[in-house]
Amino acid sequence: MLPAPFNALDKKSLSQTVYETGDHVFRQGDPAKGIFFVLSGAVCLTRVTESGNAVTIFNAHSGDMFAEASLYSDCYHCDAMCTVPSRVIRVAKQAIVSRQREDPAFSDAITQRLAAQVQSYRQLLTLHAVKSAHERVLLAVELGKLTGSVTQFASQIGLTKEACYRALRDLSDRGLLIKTGRGRYVPAPRGKGRLP
Repeated sequence: MLPAPFNALDKKSLSQTVYETGDHVFRQGDPAKGIFFVLSGAVCLTRVTESGNAVTIFNAHSGDMFAEASLYSDCYHCDAMCTVPSRVIRVAKQAIVSRQREDPAFSDAITQRLAAQVQSYRQLLTLHAVKSAHERVLLAVELGKLTGSVTQFASQIGLTKEACYRALRDLSDRGLLIKTGRGRYVPAPRGKGRLP
């Protein structure tokens, strides 16, 4: 049910919950009790800044892990809200921390998984450095970042939803992206279209 190394943990450390759209798995400031895996559905992690703006940190889908930073924190630093009906498993923080102390291979496997996530976050930083909205959207789609709604995608890559929708439409009109459904785009084969 869970990926390695979490599948080696005692089943007593797992708790599964079914959520409806709009339900919170946790809220910013809640005590950190564990990490989570999405079995089905989608969970949007959003942090509210000091100025009151909501910033999408991550869109977790089936198979994704989230709230891993809670292993080293007393509280959650963002809100986790289900954007569709979802089934989520919580893995108890204490069970993971105890196993890390006892099992170097388990601890190493978690470190490798977290390192891969750091690489993904660095991709996002690279995206934010791209000044042109068209280039940023194109690169983000090529990197597979458009996994949730366009509004969430726009927030994740640091654009307004209006600018993001315009860029998606323009890139599609120019043949650089192919629209596959409502709010769904894939890169066109290389050599097609051109950037503005």
